[in-house]
Amino acid sequence: MNGRMDGKVAVVTGGASGIGRACAERLAQEGADIVIADLQDERGQEAAGAVKALGRRANFVRTDTSEGADCEALADAAVREFGKIDVLVAAAGISHALYESGGEPRAPQASREDSYLINKPAEYWEKVLNVNLTGVMLTDCAVARKMIDVGNGGSIINIASGAAKIPIPGAADYCVSKAGVWMLTKTLALELAAHGIRVNAIGPGFIETPMTESMRSDETRVQQLLAGIPMGRLGQPQDIANTALFLASDESSYFTGEILFPDGGLFTG
Repeated sequence: MNGRMDGKVAVVTGGASGIGRACAERLAQEGADIVIADLQDERGQEAAGAVKALGRRANFVRTDTSEGADCEALADAAVREFGKIDVLVAAAGISHALYESGGEPRAPQASREDSYLINKPAEYWEKVLNVNLTGVMLTDCAVARKMIDVGNGGSIINIASGAAKIPIPGAADYCVSKAGVWMLTKTLALELAAHGIRVNAIGPGFIETPMTESMRSDETRVQQLLAGIPMGRLGQPQDIANTALFLASDESSYFTGEILFPDGGLFTG
């Protein structure tokens, strides 16, 4: 039985851990060759090794997606190695300005009110938007240009968040960045449709990843969250990876400019 991604090449940013790594492995299971992009060298190489263990080709490119030159170098490396890019999963992101990818998440402020926008340094806002919004834009554009050059179309999948539509006190920078990703997705979908490039987004709910580790260490908070999730559980990275597989595959060939919310019903309404 052929895989749904046979013959495809996928670039996954933030691919060293969490949602990004799950997406890379799921696409590989369905036949794709993978380019892992991340700032974490050791974990990135490990993720590429896991893809190879699935019988697919893979490489790792150290990438700071908030830097345009790095995004261009990533796209160049993917085409140089594999000849094309069919799929991009733009999963690189941070929950707050002090978050360290692959490290122990640190709370940005001592109390909730301290994290309100009026009390945050402007550079915190800039850091989150640079990574979560500008970084996605730079990656999308660098890869889209390669897709246009090759002329085979493609699928771009941006990882947004349920916070794109639900305001969270103390996380204004994160919410605004993810809402921006949603609008970026819709705008790019219109601009790239003539080239056969589909652009969609995923808005995960609360997923068990390193980014949510500090939140999940508070059992009281977890129980409060679970009480508000109709399906009664936190999401798994595989839940998002399966959604990405659908959007990457021909099964979603008439989808563009859309956002899907795998959130267990948390953000219904």
